[in-house]
Amino acid sequence: MGKDVIIALDFDSRERTLAFLDQFTQEKPFVKIGMELYYAEGPAIVREIKARGHKIFLDLKLHDIPNTVKKAMAVLSGLDIDMLNLHAAGTKAMMEAALEGVTRPDGSRPLLIAVTQLTSTSQERMEEDLLIERPLDEVVMHYARRAAQAGLAGVVCSPLEAGKVHEACGQEFVTVTPGVRFADGDVGDQVRVTTPARARELGSDYIVVGRPITQAEDPVAAYRRCAAEFVGK
Repeated sequence: MGKDVIIALDFDSRERTLAFLDQFTQEKPFVKIGMELYYAEGPAIVREIKARGHKIFLDLKLHDIPNTVKKAMAVLSGLDIDMLNLHAAGTKAMMEAALEGVTRPDGSRPLLIAVTQLTSTSQERMEEDLLIERPLDEVVMHYARRAAQAGLAGVVCSPLEAGKVHEACGQEFVTVTPGVRFADGDVGDQVRVTTPARARELGSDYIVVGRPITQAEDPVAAYRRCAAEFVGK
């Protein structure tokens, strides 16, 4: 599996998004469309960015009763996306229903991955807000195993947990890891963070990078630096 950098398009409009992408005249980076942009522009922005030649991770984190998620996934599978996610906390039954819904009639589907715990979650927050008193690492591994048992392709987790996820679920089980910052950058609102080079060492398959690229003075240079550190190109 080839490693790749995914740029988080955390913009609130088509205009700002395309102005950002227009800066990339040589590369066609893998991009993430999250709730902000999708809710602002709808499926049309997904189709437009795909038509430009980008791979797309649609980051909507579905979490509902199994039948509702199954139906929503069936609709989203009509978009030509490469990766899609949901919350592992929705239970194994929900993940299985989602996988069924996202699988197209010809058997193809985007990579379906599950969010374990958000990288903004700490042990303290998990215990106080969610009443989950098990160690954070143990919770993440349990969620990852349940996602694997449900047939999903991988999980979203911290880079710090990527190696352990591979040990628990196999090397082919994909780890998509936000919480990546340059060594000389600001960590923002993330708690469990590391650098692109360290994420590679720890076993991340994909890193998701937002502000260190999108808010850089030279986003293309920041992307290339990130790719050089993580992918070695």
